[in-house]
Amino acid sequence: MQSRRNFLKTSGGLAIGTILIPRFAYTGKVKDVGVQLYSVRKEMLADAPGTLKHLAKIGYKELESAKSEKGNYYGLQPKEIKKITQDLGMKLRSGHVLINNDWQRSVDEAAETGQEYLICSSLPTNGQTVANYQHCADIFNKAAEDCKKVNIEFGYHNHESEFEKENGQVLYDVLLDRTDPKLVKMEMDLGWIIVTGNDPNAYFEKYPGRFPLWHLKDMNKEKKQSTEFGKGGVDITGLLKSAKKSGMKHFFVEQEEYTNTAFESLTEDYNYLAKLNM
Repeated sequence: MQSRRNFLKTSGGLAIGTILIPRFAYTGKVKDVGVQLYSVRKEMLADAPGTLKHLAKIGYKELESAKSEKGNYYGLQPKEIKKITQDLGMKLRSGHVLINNDWQRSVDEAAETGQEYLICSSLPTNGQTVANYQHCADIFNKAAEDCKKVNIEFGYHNHESEFEKENGQVLYDVLLDRTDPKLVKMEMDLGWIIVTGNDPNAYFEKYPGRFPLWHLKDMNKEKKQSTEFGKGGVDITGLLKSAKKSGMKHFFVEQEEYTNTAFESLTEDYNYLAKLNM
């Protein structure tokens, strides 16, 4: 299985009142469901407009892109994907990129799309050490300043390796402790943190409000693979009830492996959420 972390390296490099989180707190139903477009990576590369239309038909309202071999928007120009999604009644909220030689271009393109977040999806330098994570945290602080200039929020998305330790210190915690909480946000991948044996709620308690974005996924814990909602070992409903504590504003369904096809899996995931009564 090729993880998205490896893919990226090889390809280039609930609230009450007015709190801004998905609006299922108002009606008891999950609304404004988002999807990470890596879930349909092959389909996006083959036919980006058609794939977006299919996702809209399923019911997805919010989107997060991911860097591909055709660039940050699957061969579409920033203004193109903005118009396509608007015409479909969708909103491109966020995008995954790398911090590399194309960083400033990624920032400028994100500003063109009108998206609100730009997320680093893999550490900019290698090394499972406290020293490297401190170095990466300093890079993140600078990257967040770049994003702030164009009214975009910067964040980092975890995989499983961030929860390894050096001399008893959790490396992910180094990022949280060393980055400026006013500038650097975290997009928590709930599936990956859970398969490491860690509890997302412990992080929501220790670092309240630091996680405005989520990747929501179910996981086969034994295989360490994503699966359709309700088929794995992740308490989807319980996690959604922690949204306010975490500071979550938007979540994106992400599925990297499928029982049948990507569209069938994402339809199943959407229908599972639509049936929930919070």
